[in-house]
Amino acid sequence: MQLPVVVGVDGSKGSLRALDWAAAEAARSGRPLRIVHASLWERYEGTHSPSDTERPTEQVLAERLVADAQERAQRLGPEMRVVTSVEPEDPVATLVRESHEAALVVLGSRGRGRIAGMLLGSVSLALAGRSHCPVVVVQATAPGTPPKPGRVVVGIGSAAGPSAAAAFALDQAASRHGELIAVRAWRSPAHEAMSHPLLAGSPASAHHQQAEEHLEEVLAALDRSGSSDVTIHRSVVQGPAHQELIETAAGAELLVVGARRTGGWHGVHLGPVNHAMLHYAPCPVAVVPDAYLASRA
Repeated sequence: MQLPVVVGVDGSKGSLRALDWAAAEAARSGRPLRIVHASLWERYEGTHSPSDTERPTEQVLAERLVADAQERAQRLGPEMRVVTSVEPEDPVATLVRESHEAALVVLGSRGRGRIAGMLLGSVSLALAGRSHCPVVVVQATAPGTPPKPGRVVVGIGSAAGPSAAAAFALDQAASRHGELIAVRAWRSPAHEAMSHPLLAGSPASAHHQQAEEHLEEVLAALDRSGSSDVTIHRSVVQGPAHQELIETAAGAELLVVGARRTGGWHGVHLGPVNHAMLHYAPCPVAVVPDAYLASRA
């Protein structure tokens, strides 16, 4: 069974942009699109008995919302299979459950209601940390720099071997017949031990060389067969990782970061780099859990 692209909608401007992105992704990848709206209307309007002929107002509005979303998606991809679902429950719980059987979950960076004015909606942030599949957060406004078709940016950390984020980024670049920009940022510790033989001469040069060597090792392990046919650009820079990624992501179709999980699915660590990307990145951001590597194998 081919897993769908799931998109959460709530009628906000951000969710419409997320819907358009998800529809384009589903059409491009040949996957079905699943449109989901979740709301706790039963908590506020009461549970209706089976004999009631009048449906809750919120339910009627929700069904109209997803019907409009389905019509919009079908205009973007007439041949695409689109299904919808309206759930009377918490949006985060609904989308986390959906993530068990999805290729990826897409939603807007801002929701409606009181959180609409925030840089990042609470649902987006919570889902990015708890999803079992990659989550793509789409900004509510169009980027200032038009994206270059097929360009994907990924941050490479200091861990040995390819991360789930790197694997997802390569897959995305390959499916788009595009290019991958791998960014390896490094910083000199304020007080470092001069144990490395190269550090005696120029600590900065040694750190840069170590970062270059590490990046090459990760990329070689990421695509051992060389069959991806993706042009990979290396960027080794000194400075804060979040700053370098934000600058590099200008003009990209997608920026990819990882989500490191500790203590099971409810113990999730989204570091400062991830938070900065979700709040300030100039393009859609994919947050990829470690489990992606297992699903890719």
